[in-house]
Amino acid sequence: AKMQKYLLYNAVEPEELSTLRELSTIEICKVWSGMSRHIYRQLLQKRAVDIGVGSFAVLPVHASVADGKVLPVERPMFILSKSLKMFYNLESDETKIPDEMPVVQTDFEAIAANIHFRHEIVEQCVQETLLCFAGALRDNKEVEFSFR
Repeated sequence: AKMQKYLLYNAVEPEELSTLRELSTIEICKVWSGMSRHIYRQLLQKRAVDIGVGSFAVLPVHASVADGKVLPVERPMFILSKSLKMFYNLESDETKIPDEMPVVQTDFEAIAANIHFRHEIVEQCVQETLLCFAGALRDNKEVEFSFR
């Protein structure tokens, strides 16, 4: 399974991040902004996107508004994969993607075509970034991953 590679017993070695080391910060940002647009387009079509460590989805939640009224709204969320949560012993709300919502894998070729990169580069860049993310979880470091 794709996600197994993010369950780390050992620290991430520099040679596991060869693509990230070759790319400039601007190029890495370009890949992730392509990734972000790709995910956004899927969410607009009511699909969830599995990126390996978890999935992005737009889910119905209840927002409390004035006068104790509750309003159903849709909210984009990131749902960490269950095995990742268990492996790293993480706490988070039990959020499930509804069964009727299709879950798609990341389409690296489409993203690559969009930003004019080779698709291997895009895929490696994303996977190595997620490996860094997993490494931070493993070492109990704070992670801030901002996404437009």
